[in-house]
Amino acid sequence: MATTMMGAILPGDSTAQLREFPVPEPGHGEVLIKVKASTICGSDIRCIYREHLGKGPEGYQPGMIAGHEPAGQIVAVGPGLRRFKEGDRVLIYHISGCGVCNDCRRGYMISCTSPFRRAYGWQRDGGMAEYMLAEEKDLVALPDSLTYADGAQVACGFGTVYEAIRKIGVSGDDAVLVTGLGPVGLAALMLARAMGANLRIGVDPVPERADLAVRLGLVDHVVAPGPDTVEQVRALTGGFGCEKAIECSANEGGRRIAIQATRKWGDCALVGEGNACSFLPSPDLIHEQKKIHGSWVTSVWLMEELVERLERWNLHPASLITHRLPLGRVADAYSLMAEGKCGKVAVVFDEEAV
Repeated sequence: MATTMMGAILPGDSTAQLREFPVPEPGHGEVLIKVKASTICGSDIRCIYREHLGKGPEGYQPGMIAGHEPAGQIVAVGPGLRRFKEGDRVLIYHISGCGVCNDCRRGYMISCTSPFRRAYGWQRDGGMAEYMLAEEKDLVALPDSLTYADGAQVACGFGTVYEAIRKIGVSGDDAVLVTGLGPVGLAALMLARAMGANLRIGVDPVPERADLAVRLGLVDHVVAPGPDTVEQVRALTGGFGCEKAIECSANEGGRRIAIQATRKWGDCALVGEGNACSFLPSPDLIHEQKKIHGSWVTSVWLMEELVERLERWNLHPASLITHRLPLGRVADAYSLMAEGKCGKVAVVFDEEAV
């Protein structure tokens, strides 16, 4: 095995830079993973790529290898492992929590507030490199029926959406509205379809994203945002609105559409992060008896459950990847993702990743 490797850092000026790093050695409870695929998350674009947002333990630590959506194969192990072994295929839950607080014990390491919490690609080296270190407790087994690119998608985006869907419940009884058809919104539509949603409506102003949703057969109708969007959604649902709505745009107008176009007694999940939200509580929520759910990433156990369901449904999240580039073109990969006119962008390290 080589002693050095290439990895990408994000200086915060809308560039990605490759640098040489030593290949790390696993310590107690750790594994060394040969990265096979690493996808780019919108939160990296918003909070690290364009500028470094957040301070202290929540902020990006300059010089850290980027990438919190990796999947790969264990090639070396440290002492003290209890489940995983060399040769195992894995994806990595991207927050390494302290493991002993209430949130971690629930499996929601994303909500850990301990000073020991370190996110991959933010406060510890992530997956935009040939190798990465991970703690065994952060691993999720990746079955042979799913590709490494599938696993990378589960590591954040699909796991995040699955959490929201589990909170609001989606079944064959439901018409589902998704506002914002970026990679997370597309994932929401794909999972809603797999779970039997009888009508799927998307809202997005970007033609390329709307076209992709239609081309993949994920959506029955796409509506452009505007002053009559809510009325259009209601017209498509017999005048009622959708039983379930999943807001992925992080746009104030998109949030208002999702809330107002949710049917009376319905459920709306807010997933997209950032910006504000304004609506009229009485007519938009209280009088309609609606529920709004905040949903942030997911738990380790639900991520494992999602992997099991993907196998059962023969569903491949990698089908949402529109661009696959090698590590040497990582700058192009981040630039494509930042333009916001594509599906998911992946950095792949060998052919078996896809």
